[in-house]
Amino acid sequence: MQKPLIALLISSALLTINAQAADLIQVYQQALANDATYASARAALAAGQERTTQGRSQLLPVIGLGGSSTKITGDFETKSSDAIFGPESGPRDSSRNQWSLSLSQPLFRWDRWESYQQSKLSQAVSETVFAQAQQDLITRVAQAYFDVLTAQDNLSSTQAQKSATTEQLASAKRNFEVGTQTITDTHEAQAAYDLVVAQEFAAINDLEVKRNALQQIIGAAPASLSTLRSGVTIAAPQPAAIEPWISSAEQQNYSVMGAQLNLEIAKRDINRNRAGHLPTLDLVASKGRDSVTASGITKTNSIGVQWNVPLFNGFAVTSKVRESIALEDKARNDLEATRRAAAQNARTAYLGMNSGLAQVRALEAAEVSSKSALDSNKLGYQVGVRINIDVLNAQRQLYSTQRDLSRARYDTIMNGLRLKAAAGTLKEADLVPINELLVK
Repeated sequence: MQKPLIALLISSALLTINAQAADLIQVYQQALANDATYASARAALAAGQERTTQGRSQLLPVIGLGGSSTKITGDFETKSSDAIFGPESGPRDSSRNQWSLSLSQPLFRWDRWESYQQSKLSQAVSETVFAQAQQDLITRVAQAYFDVLTAQDNLSSTQAQKSATTEQLASAKRNFEVGTQTITDTHEAQAAYDLVVAQEFAAINDLEVKRNALQQIIGAAPASLSTLRSGVTIAAPQPAAIEPWISSAEQQNYSVMGAQLNLEIAKRDINRNRAGHLPTLDLVASKGRDSVTASGITKTNSIGVQWNVPLFNGFAVTSKVRESIALEDKARNDLEATRRAAAQNARTAYLGMNSGLAQVRALEAAEVSSKSALDSNKLGYQVGVRINIDVLNAQRQLYSTQRDLSRARYDTIMNGLRLKAAAGTLKEADLVPINELLVK
């Protein structure tokens, strides 16, 4: 029952193996069109771009047209002394129609001017947030892409180890039947086979999980992915020194830039609240018409200035100023924390990339040595100087080394992307040289 079940799981995990492989750029284009997180950031940018218009509107004139139409009904009665022919009474109806066109233009409202400046800064914040979302999409897509490749490598390595273990188990059983090996060798081979079967189930499940994670980003089941070419050379970071990367992270990182803008907004907020103590001056103008049935038509035109000087409002303005000063201090500390985090991320990615390059070189040498060790153990097993478990251990060492080498290459590539993201320089074009490392 095991073999049909394993075959079914493998075919499910590698369903698209015969389809044309998609490379990193193609997967990224799918993510641009379908990733919900990126779409949300794009909508937030569109909303943030309206902030300046809304802030400027407070400095522009407000024009309004209003009016009313009223019908008045009732009875009237005159006193006998007022009437020549005695008292009179009866119904009397009248109507009143009026309209007014008004204009108000702020002349001096310092709080609105500061709000306008804040609105421009808020729009800039939304743009930096979107730029950060673009960088995050690049790193998320690349990470999910290489996670799938890592899972595929693990599965391929496990299957190769299973194939070799199967051969060793069959050989051990034959040698035991003819009396050239002990039952211990058979048991060791059987244990190794059972272990690799369990590892194969885990590898299949892990591959499916990683493919689902990529599907969540691109919005569709991922096709077969282009793999990394064997023996590729990964370029070292340029510049080769760590200080320029840290300096760039402290100045150009989008999170740092957003924190700087938030600090400036907090400073403007202090001035806006202090404006609550200042007088206001508006230009006001109106044109109206009032038509009453019994009285005739009245037309009015007016223009002038309207001013207001605040005297006392229960210490509300003073309290708001103290609050905004505290929030400015918070924004300044948030900026410093963000700057330090960006520098640390750049430092970690730089060291990780250099360490990864050294690890790749070491594992490439280890792969060559593991192949030689496996060949020697196979030869020794054939001539009787090595036992079955020696060959199995040599095979396991080779496959483990190859798996670690692939993972080290993926991690090094990802650290290169994270380094550029921390420095605020990561662009879609940075995926092109990585894409050229893949098998077309």
